[in-house]
Amino acid sequence: MANIIVIGGGITGVTSAYALARQGHQVTLIERHRYAGMETSHANGGQLSASNAETWTHPSTLIKGLKWMLRPDAPLLVNPRPTWHKLSWFAEFVAAIPKYRHNTIATARLAIEARDHLFSWAQAEGVDFDLEQRGILHIYRDRNGFEHAREVSKLLAEGGLPRRAVTPDEMRAIEPSLQGEYHGGWYTESDSTGDIHKFTHGLSLACVRHGVRLLNGQQVSRVRSTGTSAQVTLASGEVLGADAVVVCAGVHSRALAAQLGDRLNVYPVKGYSITVMLQDASSQAAAPRVSLLDDETKLVTSRLGAERFRVAGTAEFNGFNLDIRADRIRPLVDWVNRCFPGVSTRRVEPWAGLRPMMPDMMPRVGPGRAPNVFYNTGHGHLGWTLSAVTAHQLSAHVARWDQHRAPLRLRVPATA
Repeated sequence: MANIIVIGGGITGVTSAYALARQGHQVTLIERHRYAGMETSHANGGQLSASNAETWTHPSTLIKGLKWMLRPDAPLLVNPRPTWHKLSWFAEFVAAIPKYRHNTIATARLAIEARDHLFSWAQAEGVDFDLEQRGILHIYRDRNGFEHAREVSKLLAEGGLPRRAVTPDEMRAIEPSLQGEYHGGWYTESDSTGDIHKFTHGLSLACVRHGVRLLNGQQVSRVRSTGTSAQVTLASGEVLGADAVVVCAGVHSRALAAQLGDRLNVYPVKGYSITVMLQDASSQAAAPRVSLLDDETKLVTSRLGAERFRVAGTAEFNGFNLDIRADRIRPLVDWVNRCFPGVSTRRVEPWAGLRPMMPDMMPRVGPGRAPNVFYNTGHGHLGWTLSAVTAHQLSAHVARWDQHRAPLRLRVPATA
């Protein structure tokens, strides 16, 4: 078994460290914050959503992006100031449009497989993360959106995911607290929700129980590989050696990959969320228990226990900017007031995070140019949903590499 360094303590880094430790490897997990799951894995929408597997590489995305460019409250907002990173990313995004169908089906399959791993790990380790297995209801106000969802449903079905069309009356029966007029919806009973931060933190504690060395509050300044050994230099000056290194650093993976000789065109796509604190009994009763996805506004919801209601969404292409803009938060609050008027929004906690997104919307999982360098990153808006299966895939890649190098180790003569 190998000595492996995993860089990044978000959901992909922690699940990767856990899967590798369970495989018997000696693992060191490096996280720059004091705790695991403090960046993009902190306050996302909470959906474990195979039903949201549709990739964004559809021609309509470009049309909407151009239409919304001058609207500060638009669901998709692109800063028009050009950068080479942004231009190269969008060029590859356009090139990936012909793979929209294939990648959507593949993502659905991954999301379904991920459930088994995630739920079994949580049960084995006793991780409580406010799991709600009540399905996800996609809601549509007009016929065009509903009919596009019908076509998406066909792709999801090819990936093994059943979901069914529901009438407005059936929507109200599924989630009685939802207010407004709707054309119809699509309901995926097998989907669920949970608190990604609670899960990430809980699994990081399980990692320690399985022997993982957890280095919190440590910034990586340099990473190198010779092909047979790896070296990570911390900002403190400490140098760590290992047999292999795994990059799970989210939006920072691109810079680390460049140091290792790999091109990884991850772009930071900012998303926002609000956590509505349900401080009174009437708000708790008026907030939904079933998770929702509003396709028109690109917002998702999750009920996190009795006293929290999470609403998240939007996509902002604005580099590494983490400013929480009032004009981007306001539509989320207004949406709650409109769809759930009985919920008090007197206390709302805003948040912003950067999704690590590849141009084709598919995560990068597997080896790099050097045989002892691996990646598990670029999951975009489905990091929470796909994390367990990509960690499982990563451990398989590492196992093959470790088996391949085993004969080489046996041929090295022992020293006297």
